Order: sequence, then C-alpha cells, then structure tokens
Amino acid sequence: MKINFTKKQFEVLIKMSYIGNWVVNGVRSDAKGDEQIKEYKDLEKYIFSFAKKFGMEKYVDEDGKEIYPSLELEEGDVMDFIDYYDNDTLSEELASRLAMRDFYRAYSCKEIEKMDIKERIEKDHPFLEKYWEELDEHGIERLEIVEEKND
Repeated sequence: MKINFTKKQFEVLIKMSYIGNWVVNGVRSDAKGDEQIKEYKDLEKYIFSFAKKFGMEKYVDEDGKEIYPSLELEEGDVMDFIDYYDNDTLSEELASRLAMRDFYRAYSCKEIEKMDIKERIEKDHPFLEKYWEELDEHGIERLEIVEEKND
C-alpha cells in the first residue's frame, strides 16, 4: 500500500507523530514497570526517516544509529499545542476533582446512592460551575493550601 502526502501534509504528520508519542510516552521514565510504548516510538522514528525526502530535515537529527526530533521541532509550535492541551486539561481535571470532593463533602454516601443521575448532575453542577468560573477568571492564582491549626 502506498500513501501520498504533500509537503505541507507531511510537515503536519511529523508534528502529529511527535505530539502523539509525547502524549503516550512523554511521562514514562522507561524504567522497569514504566516502559515506554515501543509501537509509538517506532512509528515516530519511521515517519522521521522520511523527513529528508520531503525537505523537512530541520525537524530531525541523526547520530548515525538513531533519528530523533530536532530542537526546532521540540521548541516549535508543537509545544504551543501541547501547552494549550495541558493547560486546558489541568483546568478541567482540577475543577472536576475539586467539585467531586465538595459534592461528597456536602452529601452523604446514602444520600448520593438515592439520587438518580439527573438529580446527581443537578446537585453536582454548582460545584463544577464554581471552579470553572474561578479557573477561567483567575487561573490557579488564588488556589492555596490552608493548613488547619489544631489548638
């Protein structure tokens, strides 16, 4: 099978493969029990191997044995995409977890078990809304850990 790409499409493909491998393997240390997923690394390298043929050698570096992303690729707009995604994910996840925490503080397990899905969403939503508004308006600037004083 053969797939044809324009130069622009291949540039996007290089960036997408880098972003995809970053998401899958970027947080893995490659130590035992935290191994990187080989299929993603291998596919990224395979795509990188065509960079010169498409005039995209600026996005890859080679040391004779290995081919890997260049600094230009790593510091280019792909990091803007990753940062945007990370920031949005952080806000959504933080709001969701804090809202869930507050919901479980406000209602007992017995009360929650008795709620149907519609009621649960209705009662959970104000907690979510509070954190979405806070994070939208102030980011994490006003989030603090308050230590309780035990007298």
